[in-house]
Amino acid sequence: MFRSLRRALCVTVAAFLLPLAGVQPAGAAEPGDSTARAAAGTATTRAAAAGEGYWHTSGRRILDASGQPVRIAGINWFGFETDVRVVHGLWARDYKGMLDQIKSLGYNTVRVPYSDDILKPGALPGSINHDGINTDLRGLTSLQVLDRIVAHAGRAGLKVVLDRHRPDAAAQSALWYTDAVPESTWITNLKALATRYRGDSTVIGIDLHNEPRDPACWGCGDTARDWRLAAERAGNAVLSVNPELLVFVEGVQSHNGVNGWWGGNLMGVAEHPVRLDVPGRLVYSAHDYATSVAQQSWFNDPSFPANMPGIWDKYWGYVFKQNIAPVWLGEFGTTLQSGVDQRWLSALVSYLRSTSQHGADRFHWTFWSWNPNSGDTGGILKDDWTTVDTVKDGYLADIKAPGFAAGDPGDPGDPGDPGDPGDTAECAAAYTVSSDWGGGFNVDVKVTNTGTVPLTSWKVTWTWSGAQRVTSMWNASYTQSGATVTAVNAGHNGALAAGASTSLGFGGAPGGGSVPSVSCTAT
Repeated sequence: MFRSLRRALCVTVAAFLLPLAGVQPAGAAEPGDSTARAAAGTATTRAAAAGEGYWHTSGRRILDASGQPVRIAGINWFGFETDVRVVHGLWARDYKGMLDQIKSLGYNTVRVPYSDDILKPGALPGSINHDGINTDLRGLTSLQVLDRIVAHAGRAGLKVVLDRHRPDAAAQSALWYTDAVPESTWITNLKALATRYRGDSTVIGIDLHNEPRDPACWGCGDTARDWRLAAERAGNAVLSVNPELLVFVEGVQSHNGVNGWWGGNLMGVAEHPVRLDVPGRLVYSAHDYATSVAQQSWFNDPSFPANMPGIWDKYWGYVFKQNIAPVWLGEFGTTLQSGVDQRWLSALVSYLRSTSQHGADRFHWTFWSWNPNSGDTGGILKDDWTTVDTVKDGYLADIKAPGFAAGDPGDPGDPGDPGDPGDTAECAAAYTVSSDWGGGFNVDVKVTNTGTVPLTSWKVTWTWSGAQRVTSMWNASYTQSGATVTAVNAGHNGALAAGASTSLGFGGAPGGGSVPSVSCTAT
């Protein structure tokens, strides 16, 4: 795929389980990186327990440790592959609140791109705000931050797929190796990550290399260019140290003269399947994009978008439809600004097969991206890193799926883990008048977790001495009875790590009132 635009913009700065029976979901709800690409269904008790342990494949399905079919329905959160060596957005928000919001929107898996730079000794992250947020990340290396993200994802019931996105922070590479990062380093680092998370089934697998492209080939036999052979070498190396992982293998760009998206061409699988030493661990992956990333001939076909299912069948869909193996659309995205892109996304969602009609017998997917700073697609979040693009998110409602049960409640050394003796849930609130013009006024209320355990929700209450009333409020919902106002967190800012803060704001009238005392209750 053509990533140069996105990559420049980004650098400068999941998925749900569904048993085949017993569940009725409630519907509705950099791209692959040109350079740097609600409403989950309710579930029965059985569905909530799905996804347990490590996963394996059977034909075109992915099954959990107990044999229940699961569906990856997730999101890409990028940044570890860039020069800041950590997921983006931590300059604006706490990572735990970010992951909790991903879960609340109905995504169940997070694809985490990285570069080999984060495995260099002492590699440190940049652009993390530690002022009341991300306090437990202070002083950690990039890998240690990744550990914390994986740990909280597991506690939230999210799964993680690690994606070797670039050999270094400079750019994506056409082949899986470069002069600076040879194949031996690539494989050594893959094995190191597989070993690091051995025994932690939050990390369900590794995407071996992002978007192989020309001159990469599939099945040509040239060991310097044949991605299929390289994927076998790397996949078997990963499984030699962690045989429980899924191995995700992307396509190439061209096969037998047929050109497509970077990493999006799996036509060679028919004659030259990937062979792994451990059965039931292989998942093929493709990427697909819209015109906001690049033009393709099929967008100009007079029959568009009716022609698209045939295109997808040819490039990657046949692998699923012929029951060869599961297929994961690891990246797809768009700004949605053009009508062509809107029709493309609607057709693609339909092709991926709705949860309500097909259960877990469906394509797997992770949307590009969570980040708003993907130059040619934008993200599910808007530029404030908090507000959800509900139109874009709404397109995905039919393919979201019931989620996974929460994992271990804590990881060693995390001061925010619940369950330690003496843990308390407490919060405090500070009320600040930001402007008052007589006829009205605006207020900011800062809420801080002053306890020793994470909060899942909070509410603040105050009573005015005059006749003031709230006229509008953001980042919280409220009720007012007489002079007393109670504000309750919004869905995205209820979760607060120990020491973390968030805020709400409101407008009121008339102005000129005194500042009330404010109480905060952790709930």
